[in-house]
Amino acid sequence: MECIDLSAKGIALVLDERRHLIGTVTDGDIRRAILAGMDLELAIGELLRQRQPALVSAITAPLGTDDTTLLHVMSENDVRHIPLVDEDGCVVDVAFLTELVKEYELPLRAVVMAGGLGSRLRPLTEEVPKPMLPVGNKPLLEHIVGQLKQAGIRRVNIATHYKSEVIAEHFKNGEAFGVEIRYVNEDQPLGTAGALSLIEEMDEPLLVMNGDILTRVDFRALLNFHREHKADLTVCVRQYEFRVPYGVIETDGVMVKRISEKPVVREFINAGIYLLSPQVRRSIPNGQPYDIPDLIERLIDEKRTVVCFPIREYWLDIGKVDQYDQAKADIAAGRY
Repeated sequence: MECIDLSAKGIALVLDERRHLIGTVTDGDIRRAILAGMDLELAIGELLRQRQPALVSAITAPLGTDDTTLLHVMSENDVRHIPLVDEDGCVVDVAFLTELVKEYELPLRAVVMAGGLGSRLRPLTEEVPKPMLPVGNKPLLEHIVGQLKQAGIRRVNIATHYKSEVIAEHFKNGEAFGVEIRYVNEDQPLGTAGALSLIEEMDEPLLVMNGDILTRVDFRALLNFHREHKADLTVCVRQYEFRVPYGVIETDGVMVKRISEKPVVREFINAGIYLLSPQVRRSIPNGQPYDIPDLIERLIDEKRTVVCFPIREYWLDIGKVDQYDQAKADIAAGRY
């Protein structure tokens, strides 16, 4: 994971002592391993062995292969990276789709839900909406907009309701922040999905996130994961664990099968970040209150593809005062 993060290319190569390629491990492989409950202390060879055989053998190309051929191989095999090898079969370089195509902009439209009342943060939210609370030297929403810009997302919609003028006055059209901002003002609260029906039709996927989240999630990796699984909707999840302070008894009828003393329970929770394919917008009622969980259940009932993307980067939901204090402390300590 550190190797992948250090290169910021979404892939790590596993080589033998002669620099021959054994296999590749992508950001998506790591996230799928997390979803499968694999122990992250395992040797990487174990991950390679547990994957499907078709995924183990990596695709390579000779050093000096022209760009057109590389693009064709990537398209044929649905990959975004190809290790390049010399005449002895040693890995000497890697070709990346993003460098061949020069994707300066991420083909996404973002929607930030910033219309909540922030009731649990009162009295802090009596004068400003929750997304405009200062975290470090700027509002929380400015951190979010800056992260979207850094990821290559240039078009941002902000859904507002409570004290919407504070947000609009600060960001205006977004030019000063390097993005194009449009506002969707909700006359009445429309839930976490209702405002999406008010946005104009588009051909690219829609990134939706709550306006009270501080995170370093990799949006490019999220889009790659969404495409790889041909998903209609991808929901970001975060692993949450807690220790049960008692011995837990597992039963079968009246019989005791097992006792676990103060076990740690691990579950995935909704992280408030979603990626929707364009056609999913048609499933959202027009101008009516509607929530993302309702949309997810509808898509599942319709046998559509809904997948989850585990966030392994920094993530903090700022819904209560103690979480707000934690966000400020993390900024000050450089943990964000």
